[in-house]
This record gives sequence, structure tokens and C-alpha cells, in this order.
Amino acid sequence: MKKMMTAVAVAAVAMMGVAQVAHADALDDIKKSGKIRIAVDLGVPPYGMTDDKMQPSGSDIDTAKALAKDLGVEFVHVPVTGASRIPSLQTGKADLVISSLSVTPERAKVIDFSMPYAVLRTVIAAPKNVNVKSMAELDGKTVGTVRGTTHDTQLTKEGPKGMKLVRYEDDATEGQAFLSGQVDIFSTAEMLVGQLNKKNPSRQAEVKFVLDTFKLAIGVKKDEERLLAEVNKWVAAKIKDGTLNAIYKKQFNTDLPDVILKQ
Repeated sequence: MKKMMTAVAVAAVAMMGVAQVAHADALDDIKKSGKIRIAVDLGVPPYGMTDDKMQPSGSDIDTAKALAKDLGVEFVHVPVTGASRIPSLQTGKADLVISSLSVTPERAKVIDFSMPYAVLRTVIAAPKNVNVKSMAELDGKTVGTVRGTTHDTQLTKEGPKGMKLVRYEDDATEGQAFLSGQVDIFSTAEMLVGQLNKKNPSRQAEVKFVLDTFKLAIGVKKDEERLLAEVNKWVAAKIKDGTLNAIYKKQFNTDLPDVILKQ
């Protein structure tokens, strides 16, 4: 009988150990390691880019660094493209995504979002001599887009049947396709149009119409409730004390809109 009770006790202790492992979460792992891995796409200036010393910079990098500092851990940059941002969370390569990631119902099915910290407007752009003023007028046209972005999803769902979408892996590749004449019409984030025009004055693009305005949020792996709560608490505090507004204003020369500041 004593042997049986001892075996039961040992099994119970083992089960407790398994339960503890099962309940260990990302926030515990981050604090234990002293590092937080944050995915940021450096091909979307001024959210993510490289500076003149080829170091990561931009508003999303500044946001990631500020979050890491306040958590008391080291920021580790995880390079991603637009299409690989969410997979970086799902495969465990990153703890968070701070990478001009728009909140959409489709994405919310596979990852969790923090409260929004910034905004992004997506547009259709083309040279001045290309006359398109609406989604319907893209019928029969070839349109460049970046794979896995909100504008890719929107054009796929709402674009006319006669429109041909050409998908690129990142904004830089799409920009080169426009500059080289591979595509005339393309979807992008509004602030990238000016950046593109600076690179090649001989081939200028202009905004033809706005696709949508999106709230940007920090991506968290599903069911990491403690980490999500910690991130939400941080975003709320940094909106209140002006930190996130200062980061945004540094890159965009304007304040965050009320839709973010008055959440």
C-alpha cells in the first residue's frame, strides 16, 4: 500500500510539474531571458527603415525600443517582410510584431492585437498621366501590390474582375518595379509615395485615391494573455504621457489623430 501511495504521490508531483510548464507563458520567458524579440519590417519608411549607418530606425523601431526599455529587457530586432510578420509570431521567431501592422478581422482570427498605437493610410498611386480615380477604374489595368498587406487583401476582395494584380514581396521591390516601368499603378502606404519620388525625380507618382485608413497595433501570439495585458497597459500609458505621439511626430511631422489619442 505504501508503495502504491508513493507512486501516486510521485505521479501527482510530476503532473504538477507538467502543469507548471504548460502555464509558463511568453511574458515569463521574456523576463527570464532578459530579451524581447520584436519583428519590424525595415522596408516601410518611416515606420521601419535603415539609417545612414545601416542601423534599424523609424517610428516602429523607436516604439519597440521604448517598450523593451520600459519592460527592463534588451530589444532584439527580428527582420521580416510584410508577408512574414504574422508567421514570425506563429512560429515563435518573434515575441511581438511592431511593424505597421493594421488591425483587420482576418488577422484577428490568427493573432491578438494590442490597443492601437498609430495609423496608416493605404492608397492607389500612379504617374500623373494615368487617369484612375476609383476602384472601378482599375478594371483592365495591371496593379502592383505587396503580398500579405491590407491593400493586397482589399484589392483581392474588392477589385474589379478585369484587374490583374502583380504581387511583390516587399515595398522596396514594388518601388523598384514602378521606377523601372514594370508597373504604372500600385497600392502602397501613403507616406511611401513621397519617399519613392525622392529616389527618382524622372518618374514621379501621385496619390490617385485612398483605399482605407487603418489603425496600427502590436501583434501578439494567440492566448498570450499576460503579455497582451502588459503591452496594452504600456500603450495606454505611453499615449497618456505623450511618448507615442512624440515618436510619431518625429517621423511624420504631425500629431497622432484623435482616433488614437482619445481611445
